[in-house]
Amino acid sequence: MGAVQKIDELAYAAYLQAHAEPLEPDANYTEVHLDGVDLGGVDAAHARFIESAFEGVTFTEGNLDHCRFNDVWVSRNRWVGVKAAETEWLDVSVLDSVLAGVQAYGSRLRRVVFQRCKIDSLNLRGATLVDVEFDGCELNELDCAGATLTNVTFAGSAVKRARFSGVKLKKVDFRGARELDVADGADALRGAIVDERQLLELAPVLAAALGIEVK
Repeated sequence: MGAVQKIDELAYAAYLQAHAEPLEPDANYTEVHLDGVDLGGVDAAHARFIESAFEGVTFTEGNLDHCRFNDVWVSRNRWVGVKAAETEWLDVSVLDSVLAGVQAYGSRLRRVVFQRCKIDSLNLRGATLVDVEFDGCELNELDCAGATLTNVTFAGSAVKRARFSGVKLKKVDFRGARELDVADGADALRGAIVDERQLLELAPVLAAALGIEVK
């Protein structure tokens, strides 16, 4: 799927307008460019972002619950402790960004690329991910319990202490991952694709999850 690397390569780049005003809940934002702004504590729940760019944005302890992101480009952002429950993401690229403690449970992501991101404690419980790429990312304590993942890849990514309890997987390809460490839910990995090395690394947690005693 790939991702546009520079803002001027976006199909809608010529139409972007600088936006420095505080975001508001239940608002419509089309072709806006947020560049280097600090959105700490902002409440933008139920807002809709279409053909927009977030560049160098800092977002701490804010509220994006129920927001919709359609054809949005995110680069060099830092989101910490952001509420983003039941959000919708369609055709979104997230590049070179830090996401820490983001609460995105119940969200729906389709055709989304995360590239070169550091992602800590991302809560995707009960979320639905379709055609999602994690490319060259560091994913620590990813929580996908009860989520549904279809056609998701982890090329060049390190997946550490991930939780997959009750997850439903279809064509989820871990083969390109640099590291695959499952803390919980190894018995729910039906539908995942791994290579031989990863299978050997997962053997202890798979045995424990299935009640197999190895002596």
